[in-house]
Amino acid sequence: MTAVDPWLSSWGKSITDENDRTTVVEWLPLHVHLADAAAVADLLVHRWVSPLVLDRIAADLDGDHSDVAILVRWLAAVHDIGKISPAFAAQVPSLTPLMTRHGLVVRNGIGVHPQRAIVRHERVGEVTIGDWLPEALGFDPTTAAQLASIVGAHHGVPPTRNVLNEVRGRPVLRGVGPWEDARRAALRWAVGLVGEDALRRFATARLSRPVQVLCAGIVIMADWIASNADLFTLQPADTISDDPSPPDADRSVRRAALAWSELDLPRGWDAHAVTDPATMFARRFGRPAGSARPSQVAAVEAALDQPTPGLVIVEAPMGEGKTEAALLAAEALAARTGADGCFVGLPTRATSDAMFSRVLRWMRSLPGMPADVAVMLAHSTNALNDEFRDLGRGRLVAADGDGCGHDREVGVAHHWLRGRKRGALAQFVIGTVDQVLFTALRSRHLMLRHLAMAGKVVIVDEVHAYDVYMSRYLDRTLHWLGAYGTPVVLLSATLPAARRAELIRAYESGSRPSLPTIVPDGPGYPLISATGLPARVVPAGSAARTVHVEHLHSTDTGDDLDSLVTALREALVDGGCAVVIRNTVARVQDTADRLAAEFGDDDVTVAHSRFLAVDRSRLDGDLIRRFGPPGATTDRPTRHVVVASQVVEQSLDVDFDVLVTDLAPVDLVLQRLGRLHRHDRERPERLREPRVLLTGVDDWAAAPVRAVAGSRRVYGEYPLLRSAALLTDLKTITVPDDIAPLVQAAYGAEEVGPDGWHGAMEAARTKLDAEISRREERAGTFLLGETGGDGGNLDDWLQVQVGDAETDRDTRFTGQVRDGAETLECLVVQSDGAGGLLVPVWVPDGGTQIPLDDRVPDRLARRIAACALRLPVGMSQLNAVGDGVVAALEHNHFPSFHQAPLLKGQLVLVLDEHRAAELHHGAAHFRIVYDLARGLLVERLDP
Repeated sequence: MTAVDPWLSSWGKSITDENDRTTVVEWLPLHVHLADAAAVADLLVHRWVSPLVLDRIAADLDGDHSDVAILVRWLAAVHDIGKISPAFAAQVPSLTPLMTRHGLVVRNGIGVHPQRAIVRHERVGEVTIGDWLPEALGFDPTTAAQLASIVGAHHGVPPTRNVLNEVRGRPVLRGVGPWEDARRAALRWAVGLVGEDALRRFATARLSRPVQVLCAGIVIMADWIASNADLFTLQPADTISDDPSPPDADRSVRRAALAWSELDLPRGWDAHAVTDPATMFARRFGRPAGSARPSQVAAVEAALDQPTPGLVIVEAPMGEGKTEAALLAAEALAARTGADGCFVGLPTRATSDAMFSRVLRWMRSLPGMPADVAVMLAHSTNALNDEFRDLGRGRLVAADGDGCGHDREVGVAHHWLRGRKRGALAQFVIGTVDQVLFTALRSRHLMLRHLAMAGKVVIVDEVHAYDVYMSRYLDRTLHWLGAYGTPVVLLSATLPAARRAELIRAYESGSRPSLPTIVPDGPGYPLISATGLPARVVPAGSAARTVHVEHLHSTDTGDDLDSLVTALREALVDGGCAVVIRNTVARVQDTADRLAAEFGDDDVTVAHSRFLAVDRSRLDGDLIRRFGPPGATTDRPTRHVVVASQVVEQSLDVDFDVLVTDLAPVDLVLQRLGRLHRHDRERPERLREPRVLLTGVDDWAAAPVRAVAGSRRVYGEYPLLRSAALLTDLKTITVPDDIAPLVQAAYGAEEVGPDGWHGAMEAARTKLDAEISRREERAGTFLLGETGGDGGNLDDWLQVQVGDAETDRDTRFTGQVRDGAETLECLVVQSDGAGGLLVPVWVPDGGTQIPLDDRVPDRLARRIAACALRLPVGMSQLNAVGDGVVAALEHNHFPSFHQAPLLKGQLVLVLDEHRAAELHHGAAHFRIVYDLARGLLVERLDP
């Protein structure tokens, strides 16, 4: 590099005086930073990046992992070459005299030029490299443009072609003449780091867009690590001189080795081959020999038998052990592909927390698992999870043994991999499904999320639970994962045949090479589908059971509560435990009030989403303690009624003697049956046969049968009409035999129900089609495009992007991968009556005084964050009412909260000593009461 190089620096510290003049305090010569980044990139390839990712890149290079190391090392060595430009250099006027003496003139006024922000250094770098590679090294222009676009993307958003044309049209800002000479000299120096012959091997390579994304992700990581002043020391400003030291790549190699040792990024998982699925089930999960269910064994066999590891879909009844099947299948797929970790995605934070412990137990059983492998609980309130917080303190998970007689400890929450954009890079990630759906959301630094997901086995649970909006993101995510060759396991109680085919096609549309779509002809069940294999119907793991179906009729007033009371009194006369599942919280609360009046408060429990998070956790634990699997820790009551919303549908291992449920789409009714007679236990005489009472309709004798208004708002008219058509005259459901036929009939194209229903169904279908089109269009606003052909590059890849999709805490971004009905979340505190605030007095450690101005201590912040509460949809919509609610809550602004990372930016609801509050702002007028037994009660007030 030329003598002018040291002043074109990636300085780490500077100060700005009152006249906006910037002075360097500490600095780093550009060539040192570039050599550091190159050395880090080399270490990442050899010591950290998943072999699955390296294989994918190497395939496009027609080479091996050493070729990948050469390419990314060179890319890292040139990523900041555009800093050799007047637009960048003008940021520190105090250095310009030195630069001018070497012929690099920064004209007056460039620092405040209105177009300077357009001529960013990564864009100058892309333009320079794209021109230089063909001229100097004979690169194919398409290949040169692809490599240049990786450099242009290293700040998280690739430029558009229009912006690049503007950069080319601003020679004064980009720098020509001596500036161009200096950039070319720097590029020549970077070629020397890897060898010209080695680099020329890629002169005609065609890098697919997925490979370009992966390379960009590695370069971004290398840049971030090499820019960390705690790892790579800066130099005092007084070392700047006219006689710079020459570049020393060996010194950077030594610097990087020391930094890497300090950073201590953990190595990934090296999975062992799975040879005998049935035997390994017993070892991994502590089960008796021969206890593996057919669907579990078949899922692992599919993972082993696929010609090319790809997508596996497991459809099996509730309680069949699909999670265990997925984890062992992940082990088989990782061993076959070189995946060095696993992502497990679930619908909610609560289900993610529950899964976190299960995955950690499985990890401990894996032979060869590094003790310090990185683990991440990926949702916004992970700091409230004690087990994850212990990992963050450097305390390894308590060991249960690896199934081979060896006590082991495994798993750390690595400090560098806990950053907002870096968490998904941990080898094992358990979190909300949003984290993988963000793969298809155009957002800043998306390359890092792709790098994170591409090298893992991806497991997504409860696939049937995702609506059309989320499904568009899931399908596009599968398309990209297929392009990476990332193995995926999808879990569902059951899927409509059309939806199953869509999922398979989505994955195969991106896969290389393309695999034939092989979908089942009939509605067999349980079912294992896998790319490249015929679908396989397997026997259920337990004997079929017949559930008796009864229809709870409404009274003359249209209110089913009287009928419900009568039915429950009869059913529970000799004792027993019942669950009543309502489709709306309002129906839960109304029903609970009536049943408590009939049976007593002590015999009725309420469960829904409008409790504080800490209360929800306590309630969930209490439900499992009383209604969970038989055992020494279970304290099952003689008689009890649980009134719940959909929160009991999934992931809670609870078991009731009789079930009452509102009419819901057929697949969800079947899901709810999974909470009925779930375990073997003694039951009251009249409840020894499983019974479900269907309710929540205006009139079972009507034509057609219509669900109550609240249910129609939640699920829509059409799926409820088809469900009613199938269930109105049904007397029994045999599980699992009837599951697939009912679901296929409910979601198929054939007409169901009496002829007199078809007009209403057609009208509802037309309305649904319009709604689907509207939601798909809305989902497409920020939906990532498909991978495209091999001739494209990253320019325009993220055009129209949302910004930073870093966490599901910010509803602006969950609103992009989930539909717009996401509700507001606030933190609940209590007034002390004297102008101060308390942790709500009824929660554990409640009544603690909260500082208003000084920073809230971390332990206290966790207590407050655990008091998160979701508000009803009616208070959260993007309209005048929702805006008024937000404005009213924003009046509760406390400097102490702003200083605590867990609390910063959160809305705060202050309750009085009666656990009540009123909100008045604009169109919003509400009275709120928090009832310890019933949850949040909301009353709309007159203006």
